[in-house]
Amino acid sequence: MKTSIYHIGMLDLLWAMIPVLIVAAVYIRWTKDLVTIPYALLRMLLQLVLIGYVLTYLFGSDSPYLIILILSVMLFAASMIALRPVARKDIYAYSKAFIAIATGGLFTLLMIVFGVLDLDPWYEPRFLIPLAGMIFANAMNAVSIAAERFESELGKGGDYEAARAQTYKAALIPIINSLFAVGLVSLPGMMTGQILSGVDPLIAVRYQMMVMLMILGSAGISVAVYLLFQKQLKG
Repeated sequence: MKTSIYHIGMLDLLWAMIPVLIVAAVYIRWTKDLVTIPYALLRMLLQLVLIGYVLTYLFGSDSPYLIILILSVMLFAASMIALRPVARKDIYAYSKAFIAIATGGLFTLLMIVFGVLDLDPWYEPRFLIPLAGMIFANAMNAVSIAAERFESELGKGGDYEAARAQTYKAALIPIINSLFAVGLVSLPGMMTGQILSGVDPLIAVRYQMMVMLMILGSAGISVAVYLLFQKQLKG
């Protein structure tokens, strides 16, 4: 059995662009939006190339202050992106999203770093940054869905509690679906990457359990905090 991961050349990635081009063609034809997908793809490519160089530097760093700075930037970016689908975007709205994502994300990250993994040192960037990225990104997506859905529910004339219930359920649909599907329909990213790199599948399964639990926990707490802020606003 081979234990080394397959090398992917830059030109080989062009094969993965074929289904993306089909999606882009359909998206542009149906929505008349010529910008979003090309812009998103270009931004994704530039960001990933940049983060590759940044991570190479960070993984060699021994400064907890630098890691804290990186986590702060990630949180600020997540709070900005989370409100992309909603109409109201001001400093108060962004601060609510930031506090919500930080509350759920940092609490869950602390449980993983000091409880599950017991990292030594706790700021080990090779572990901390990828884990924080997964946690913050899923909390961001859940808050983004919640923000859009809550605005929509209130627009229909519903009261706060009914809107909150529908919003909370909707925001967690993707994550709960992934809980049902994992191992049956899909092998998620971390588990697949570990198996491809030669890790024992039973070890990879434990890591994936950790990932699924931290994603649900961080997203659920973040959305709950965000919706509690909405109650204060309504009051």
